[in-house]
Amino acid sequence: MKNVFTTTILATILGAGLAAGVAGAAHAANENVRISIGSYNLNNLPFPLALGLGYFKDEGLNVTSQNFAKGGSSTLQALIAGSTDIAVGFYDHTIQMQAKGKHIVAVVLQANNSGLVLAGLNDTRFDPAKPETIKGMKVGITSPGSSSDFFLQYYLTRHGMTKNDVSVIGVGSGQTAVEALMHHQIDLLVNYDPAATILQDSGKAKILIDARTPEGATSVFGSQYPTSVLYATDSYIKAHPEVVQKVVNAEVKALHYIHTHNASEIVAQLPKSFVSGNHATYVAAVAHAKGIFSPDGMFDPKDLETPLKVLKAFNQSVQAHNVDLTQTYTNTFAKKAGEKLAETK
Repeated sequence: MKNVFTTTILATILGAGLAAGVAGAAHAANENVRISIGSYNLNNLPFPLALGLGYFKDEGLNVTSQNFAKGGSSTLQALIAGSTDIAVGFYDHTIQMQAKGKHIVAVVLQANNSGLVLAGLNDTRFDPAKPETIKGMKVGITSPGSSSDFFLQYYLTRHGMTKNDVSVIGVGSGQTAVEALMHHQIDLLVNYDPAATILQDSGKAKILIDARTPEGATSVFGSQYPTSVLYATDSYIKAHPEVVQKVVNAEVKALHYIHTHNASEIVAQLPKSFVSGNHATYVAAVAHAKGIFSPDGMFDPKDLETPLKVLKAFNQSVQAHNVDLTQTYTNTFAKKAGEKLAETK
């Protein structure tokens, strides 16, 4: 997309009262970009934070944002259909799409850890020490094909089970997901913060498997599990590299803000629609989640092996495809964004 300029033609105007009009120099109009987000879980927090802080506007971008509120698979579908330009979703979708012959590229890493938990009510019969006790239970995920779905499938596969051993139900994220568990619509919930902290603070539920910390993620996956990214089609990136760079500039600035401000300050800058549940509980959830965020938006190639390993455990198309991870991400934009940020300090 070429920069569009609105030109103000300046004329020399006689009369002191109109002299100020000469100051109306030409300004570049904001470039439009559509960015969709699958859910307002905290893994995706840097994006709405960049919106709230005005970082996209600072880059000369006019962002049209849509929240599907049903998980990353919805944004992925929108991206493939061409109804959005850039998607806020999870890195593992780039692997999934390459195995289907579609070239989706992650351009900036938001969260370098899973942040997922498996929770249940205090009287749940599921015992993580006895994985088979999950059989026959209704398990809530954000949406089919989402990373919470992958988490569940990987857990079942590791313990000799399949999705046929449970009932899988899409319940979204945040407060909606919490209510599904509290109202007994599901028996277990695979989800993220703020849902995890809301459940803990309720006193009525507990975290049974916790992958929010590096140690917890390693216990589940064997290592860190990169999750939230911004990705786009390879064709869009090649056609609009300047727009992509500006988007990544804003994202890297938001990541820097997260690591240099406390949870209360972060929440104060978020759009109100992003904050769910009790305010104090939400601030606590952000404090718990701060450790999952990338400091610089850069991908570590070694960590990207983990999502591939997880998908290969149960995804037949990934199993049958020789996935080239170097084609699923780029550090080019984040590197330039970091250099620009360093120059402004």
